[in-house]
Amino acid sequence: MTLKGKKILLGISGGVAAYKAAQLARLLAKDGADVRVVMTEAATRFVTPVTLQALTGQTVWTDLWDPRVPDNMGHIELSRDRDLIVVAPASADFLGKLAGGLAGDLLSTLCMARRCPLLVAPAMNVEMWENGAMQRNLHTLRGDGVHFAGPAAGDQACGEVGMGRMLEPDEIVAEIEAFFQPKLLAGKRVLVTAGPTEEPIDPVRVITNSSSGRMGYAVARAAHEAGARVTLVSGPTALAAPLGVERVDVRSAEQMLEAVKKAAPGCDVFFAVAAVSDYRVKNRAAQKMKKGATAAKSLELAENPDILAWVAGQKNAPFCVGFAAETERLAENARAKRAKKNIPLLAANLAQRALGAEDNDITLFDDRGEHALGRASKLELARRLVAHVAAMLSREKRARAKA
Repeated sequence: MTLKGKKILLGISGGVAAYKAAQLARLLAKDGADVRVVMTEAATRFVTPVTLQALTGQTVWTDLWDPRVPDNMGHIELSRDRDLIVVAPASADFLGKLAGGLAGDLLSTLCMARRCPLLVAPAMNVEMWENGAMQRNLHTLRGDGVHFAGPAAGDQACGEVGMGRMLEPDEIVAEIEAFFQPKLLAGKRVLVTAGPTEEPIDPVRVITNSSSGRMGYAVARAAHEAGARVTLVSGPTALAAPLGVERVDVRSAEQMLEAVKKAAPGCDVFFAVAAVSDYRVKNRAAQKMKKGATAAKSLELAENPDILAWVAGQKNAPFCVGFAAETERLAENARAKRAKKNIPLLAANLAQRALGAEDNDITLFDDRGEHALGRASKLELARRLVAHVAAMLSREKRARAKA
């Protein structure tokens, strides 16, 4: 449970998106967080305090003058033991109050009197979001150190479409988890490749592999959580890009190389996680091959470019991390691949234990030897990998300073 032991105050302001706050509270509690809920009076018109109390197992607070709080100071007492305040939904009215320093109810008052960080998930009509006054308020709040989760663009309850839609509860949880991750790569630019590639045989058939892309997407998310600016070059997958990550979609190995060439300049770290096809079809057909055709029985293959080797071979190359999915002699093959690619770090796993699975078992190989990360979810392993890379970058920086 990523948020185990974290104490979160969930604030709910008035808006139709308040119905999502019930699911958010449930997900936070399921993730191990201690969740305390504070609602505005307007929020209680959309979802009842009883619902939130049942989901969190705690009293839901709505009244600035609640006599159950010592000295009637709920705006002080309710947030002092919290690690983070999350307001979802954060309405236009609530954000305006916050930007203007107005505190007329329990939620706005405790946000003003807080000592812990504040993260808001805006939810409002597209015209309200784009309004000049709202944009000024957002600029003020960001300058005051308020963190934002969303909003997103999409269908809105009013029937209009555009920016201002609150993120889904699972997306907000991901943003909260990211908030608590150490910013080990703050200020760094990271490039990640992920997923399989598809090499066309004809207009409807391809050569590919069974990579799901989950490990590469987990690395992209972990790097973003660590404070990096991340570009993800992805082969065909069914996965959604992690929030805050720029995704470039490609199909073939040659397309992936071209995308990497565009994104690599100025990059600090390159994670080559994609399962790139070793070969492409040289004599691909312009039309669908018919069963029994002579050409369909004989495919001429050409070797695909080595994307990792190209990046590692550049002048002022980024810190390169390779991946190896082996089926036997893991350590032997991993060491050989790292030496051949001439890269500082290689992550290796047995393919039969990882392909299509939600978890993985990875061992890292560098100049200091082998480092087993153990078996865990791919996201947790990605976070451990990012921490290892950050430590290696720190050692390199110290070594250069001494030289």
